[in-house]
Amino acid sequence: MRKLLVIISLLLVVIFSVSFTAAIIPAGNLRKIYSQPASAWPQPFVDDRVEWKELGILPASPVEAQKDSLQNIIELGKILFFDPRLSGSGKISCASCHQPELNWTDAKEKSIGHEGAITQRNAPTIQNSWFYHRLFWDGRSRDLQDQAFAPIVSEVEMNSDMPDVMRKLRRIGGYKELFKKAFGSDEIGPDRMTEAIAVFEKTIVSGKSRFDQFLEGDNKALSNSELRGLHLFRTKARCINCHNGPLFSDNSFHNSGFSNNDAGYYKVTHKDEDSAKFKTPSLRDVTKTGPWMHDGAMNDLSQIISRYSLAKFPPGTDPLLKPTGLSSKEQKDILNFLTAISAEPLPFEKPVLPQ
Repeated sequence: MRKLLVIISLLLVVIFSVSFTAAIIPAGNLRKIYSQPASAWPQPFVDDRVEWKELGILPASPVEAQKDSLQNIIELGKILFFDPRLSGSGKISCASCHQPELNWTDAKEKSIGHEGAITQRNAPTIQNSWFYHRLFWDGRSRDLQDQAFAPIVSEVEMNSDMPDVMRKLRRIGGYKELFKKAFGSDEIGPDRMTEAIAVFEKTIVSGKSRFDQFLEGDNKALSNSELRGLHLFRTKARCINCHNGPLFSDNSFHNSGFSNNDAGYYKVTHKDEDSAKFKTPSLRDVTKTGPWMHDGAMNDLSQIISRYSLAKFPPGTDPLLKPTGLSSKEQKDILNFLTAISAEPLPFEKPVLPQ
């Protein structure tokens, strides 16, 4: 029995040592390690129940290969996205809350809608939105076309009735030609309108980040601090449990301890276990899309990193979230890595609206 206890103790020391040293590899060695194919990277610190994907290069939009054949639908969707005439006041468009020069956000805690109404939640970027299985922070829309419908008829946002929107569009001669080019006839209806907006949104993607450049072979694209941040992200900080894959999201919902009395995903599923859960946002371009969290309550990324690292989480928080005790230097390295996966918005030319 005594011999067995000694063996177990030795095994625990070995396991602890391996876990600890994995998080403190010198930067020079980290550059060599992470310059290898991802299959040769150190094993991440991931809980057994997590189905995870390795971090990777920014993927192309699913409509990229079809852009030529879809061009007329994309152009129609682009125009509709920027047209304030879809709103009851004639002053608010989809682009009011998703501005290309702001990485397709509005940089506000919460958006301003019809007659100054304040929305319940923060407007997330629409970059890479094709990726999500469900849309909105609480997952209430099943796809981009369904999502495009909701803000138009929301009393708080664009405050329109769909029949009124259709009458407006049908009175605009230029739209008849645009719908005909896109769909083969000049019939204007809600399904065609939201389909065009959804297809356009699928073309909105992130720019290539320095992390992508590093993965493509430029092993000097990341600083030593950013490399340490990458390693910490995958290991000691445990970020990869929820923010994994090339888009840094598990496409799922979690209670992160930041709910602020918002029921979140529960409003969709009506399951107690989904209370206060919200969609895991992609961390692509995260340093450029604040303020952060579902309610926009956090305007300092370093404070979020510190809270996840050191805080005591309230009851009900997902067990994947465990205080990791990151030092201030390690927290800075994580922040620098998040900068390395953030890129400037791609050039974008706003459309001329039809008359």
